[in-house]
Amino acid sequence: MRVLYESLALKLHNFYTGCERIFQIIASEINGGLPSSYDWHRRLLLRMANPQAERPVVLTPETAKRLEEYLAFRHVVRNIYGFELDPRRLDNLLENYDQTWSAFQQDIQEFLEWLSQLAEYLEPLS
Repeated sequence: MRVLYESLALKLHNFYTGCERIFQIIASEINGGLPSSYDWHRRLLLRMANPQAERPVVLTPETAKRLEEYLAFRHVVRNIYGFELDPRRLDNLLENYDQTWSAFQQDIQEFLEWLSQLAEYLEPLS
């Protein structure tokens, strides 16, 4: 059973890492760079839930709150051994995964629509 939990933990780790890569691209290309401190991962997530001068929010506060749990878990997976995983925490994350993934997809789709509208607006200016 431990091997199953370790495998699921790695999948959840990869899920959040994929989300964070999208945030890194947005921060680098639109916001001018990534946060630069020891807690930059958390600050990056929070930045995505707040409008910036250059863009609207990327995530709703609700989606960001959901993703905070996966960020914290990603840190655990990277810094402990598999036998130290809390099965209850893993079960909770698995139970919430579908809703979190759907919320993330919806938020990103809305952000992409904003980008598309911005591109249409800027196109005649060039």
